[in-house]
Amino acid sequence: MKIGVLPFAPDFGDIAANLDRIEKAIDGADADLIVLPELCTTGYRFVSTLEVRSLAEPARDGNTVRRFEALCGKNGFHMVAGIAESADGACYNSSVLVGPGGWIATYRKVHLFWEEKLWFKPGNLGFGVWNAGPVKIGMMICFDWIFPESCRSLALAGADIVCHPANLVLPFCPDAMITRSIENRVISVTANRVGSETRGGREKLQFIGRSQAVGAKGEVLMRLGDREEALRIVEVDPATARDKHITEGNDLFEDRRPGEYRPG
Repeated sequence: MKIGVLPFAPDFGDIAANLDRIEKAIDGADADLIVLPELCTTGYRFVSTLEVRSLAEPARDGNTVRRFEALCGKNGFHMVAGIAESADGACYNSSVLVGPGGWIATYRKVHLFWEEKLWFKPGNLGFGVWNAGPVKIGMMICFDWIFPESCRSLALAGADIVCHPANLVLPFCPDAMITRSIENRVISVTANRVGSETRGGREKLQFIGRSQAVGAKGEVLMRLGDREEALRIVEVDPATARDKHITEGNDLFEDRRPGEYRPG
């Protein structure tokens, strides 16, 4: 199958303009799955709870998801994208999985980074896996990468492909995701924004770019530059993620010994 990533620098707070930009970039793309960055329709550097609430929207039937549903229906692909979600009086840093038939799933970021704790509640939906055509998709967001349990939970639940929308500012993640793919035998796709944001008189955040796709044996199938803003597509074989054998006598999951691992 063909997987695309679209790194770009959103215009903060201008959801309509960001959606137009996304549509222009991916409409007509020859891809089966396209992954977009974290908070790709709003931007990242919020300055107040009121601002977050003004930009967050329902994940299942908000305008952003309706636009994504139209794109997927027209083009026959699936999408994973990061949004600011409003639900039950709270806001979440979330991602959605949308396909030709409409909304499929929402994931809420479990591990919040730095000032995100001021604006969002921690995710409460766990790490789920969903069917997207012939493959099983799991989602995690940005800082989830540093906790091995995130990707392992998705792999144990049967994910073939781990989609990873991100707004990375730390330099370690692209290389760490190689390890996450190796230790779980999954394909990982990190879509990371580029550019910088300076708002509210605080220090500038510089995003590292370097979106990538990594194969189930840790091979870097595609890695973009620090500032590259363009749709890039790579072909992957999901079947490689279903063979958990390291050697003829070692199965990655069957050889696990949870009883010997320390709790907590």
